[in-house]
Amino acid sequence: MCAGNEVTVGRTRVRLIQGDITKQATDAIVNAANPSLMGGGGVDGAIHRAGGPAILQECRQIVSRIGRLDTGKAVITTGGNLRARRVIHTVGPVWHGGNRGEAELLASAYRESLKLASNHGLKSIAFPSISTGAYGYPMAGAAKVALEAVITFLRSESTSLEEVVFVLYDAKAYQAYSAELAGFMS
Repeated sequence: MCAGNEVTVGRTRVRLIQGDITKQATDAIVNAANPSLMGGGGVDGAIHRAGGPAILQECRQIVSRIGRLDTGKAVITTGGNLRARRVIHTVGPVWHGGNRGEAELLASAYRESLKLASNHGLKSIAFPSISTGAYGYPMAGAAKVALEAVITFLRSESTSLEEVVFVLYDAKAYQAYSAELAGFMS
């Protein structure tokens, strides 16, 4: 079922909004992290600043255990001072023209985040547009991969998730995801 910028897949609502991911009250928000998990620019820096030192402390513990986080993988920490209880950190691919497996790595970042949320019994998750900032992934292509990965996961996996929200920072991202969602569901 599709209604404007929202679709229902099984019992999970997938919707698009334009806004600030750090303000979301979902069970988890997803951080487009770098492999070091130490914060950075864009979404990553904003989440670390808004969430406070508890997030960085848990990230340091994870890195001391596993080393750098591989592209396409995900880990979970506290939400610290955020409205979201948890942060799922995932590393998207750097865009190198599309011939180095970027689409599969990006899809994996979404799938691994959804699996973690489901394994923790979370009911709602909010995603930014992963890899489209400093990592340079073209917005339209990223929207297609993201929506396809999420909808395919929801159709094929048993999940605790009742809501998946794409929180898109600006009008350009929102329009790209809206166009892709409309095309995907028609």
